[in-house]
Parts: sequence; structure tokens; C-alpha cells
Amino acid sequence: MMKKEPIWKDREIAALRQQIQQLSNQIAEPSGELAAQRTAFDAFGASVSLPDDLEVKPIEFDGIDAEVLRTPAMFDRSMLLYLHGGGYCGGSPAGYRGLASKLASAIGVPALVPSYRLAPEHPFPAAIEDGVRSYEYLLDAGFDAKRIVIGGDSAGGGLAVAVALQLREKGHPQPAGLLTISPWSDLTQSCARLADRLHDPITQPAMMQRFADYYLQKVRPDHPLASPAFADLDGLAPLLIQVGAQEVLLSDALQLAESAGIAGVDVHMEIWPEMVHVWHLYADWLGAGRRAIAAAAEWARRKLDLETDASGTAATPRITRTPPTP
Repeated sequence: MMKKEPIWKDREIAALRQQIQQLSNQIAEPSGELAAQRTAFDAFGASVSLPDDLEVKPIEFDGIDAEVLRTPAMFDRSMLLYLHGGGYCGGSPAGYRGLASKLASAIGVPALVPSYRLAPEHPFPAAIEDGVRSYEYLLDAGFDAKRIVIGGDSAGGGLAVAVALQLREKGHPQPAGLLTISPWSDLTQSCARLADRLHDPITQPAMMQRFADYYLQKVRPDHPLASPAFADLDGLAPLLIQVGAQEVLLSDALQLAESAGIAGVDVHMEIWPEMVHVWHLYADWLGAGRRAIAAAAEWARRKLDLETDASGTAATPRITRTPPTP
């Protein structure tokens, strides 16, 4: 029985849903070549507007390519480490430049967006290793851990939490916060139970399972670094979770929030009515996307203590192509 489409109260998301579905169809087509799907996704990302005064600086460290995004008005003493989405199989700094720069501009700090290795060419735990190395690079470059927020959307949201778990195991200090948008944090695909109840034009269970298979290969889907929603989150940084009420990954977000709360983590969760997966991507056309970015930025500024940071005290060194010699 076909689900009846609701009458959406938010007229902008109602108008966008068909276009979002078309984009999702290009990415989700099982018979499609992964390279073509990656290209389609990045092409959409390239259509998103950027701040007028944005500087995009390509860098490389420890074999990882990355982009640094900044505007002249930003505080260089703090940093957003942004881990892009794409199901661990797609996405790139260029494809997420619009979202990362909007978020960084709203917070008022530069962003480091690494091109972490993708599956199936580089399966679990390659992405986590690259995320940890990116954080270590910032520490080596002179950034205090409490001046760093790790953010990410979709797979990047789950990855942000997995990276924080690895930082804990390695004895590194936790960042000021973990900012997650529609986090894919449960690769057991328990989210499938919501597929018949919600009107999700993007994150369909079959597509998510295919990406999970590419990423996990021989690893169990309930591994705590693959599915951090089920991990022991004790000692992790404060956690923000933003999720749409009409995306199946609402299940992941709820489980992640529960695990964080049980572990005593400072967790703040927002469920946005009628919104779809990573609706922030459509902020050029969607007021709720702009409001969600503003809300996430306000949370990040509090965690970075930026409201009390306007004294003009000396900034930590700007990121260079290679980290300074210790």
C-alpha cells in the first residue's frame, strides 16, 4: 500500500522534495557506477553558494589532501574540523565546500575539511584513521583541543563520534564539542523499521545497506567504531545532534543520544519537523536549513567560548601546508 503524502506545513521543503528525490535517485541507483554517482553528488555540491569573501586553501599533511576554508573576519585561534558525508563511499571537500563554509562562517572560525579515504577502495577503518590524523595535525599546528570542534553530516556525523572514541583510546584530549548533522551512527540498519512510516526521499535502506557493505566488508556492523550509537561514550566531548523528523536516520540519532546520555555526555538533540536528511545542504532555498546552521553555530560558539573571546588576544598559528617543526 502506497503511503499518502502529507500536506507539508513548510512550503519550501514541500517544493524541494521532488528535486531532492531526483538527486537521491542518481546517487542510489544500484546499477550505476560508483564513480558516476560520486560525480553527480559533487556536482550538486558545486551548485551551492559560497560566502563572497571565502578563501579556499588546498593543503596536504601526512598524505591527506584537505581544504582550509576561511574569511577575513574569522577567529584563527579556533577551528572546525569538518568530516563530510557521502555514506563513506562518496563526497569530497569540494562537494561539501558550501555547507562547511556556511557553518564555519556562522561559527566565525576557519574549517579544515580533509579528503579522507573512501570505500570500497579503502574500507573500515581508513576513514577513522584519517579523521584522527587530521585532528592530530591541528594539535601539532598549535591548536588547543578546546579550540576545536569536530563536525560532520551523515556518515561524517557518525565518523566524528568514532574519531572522538579513537582520540579517547589514544589518550588525546577531547575537542570542545562534536557537532553532528543527521549522523549515520548505526550500520546495523535498524533504521529500516522507520522506512514505511516516514517520507524520506534520500536515505533509503537498500542504498544505506549497499554503502555499509562497501565500507565494512568483513567487519561486523555492530562494531562500536562502525556503529558508535552502540559504543560506550564515556568521557566524550559535548555532543550536538540535529536530525530531521522525516529521515530514517532519526532512529540512529535517537540511539546515539540515548547512549550519550547513559554515559553522562553533555548531549543536546534537536528534531526538526518535516525536515529530510542533512537539510542544511539546501540552505540556499530552505529557511529551515539556514536556521539549523545558525542554531548549530550558536551551540559551537558556546562550546568554543567565543562569546568571551573578542579581546583580540594573540591567535594560534595559521595552518600552513606542512605543520610547524615541534
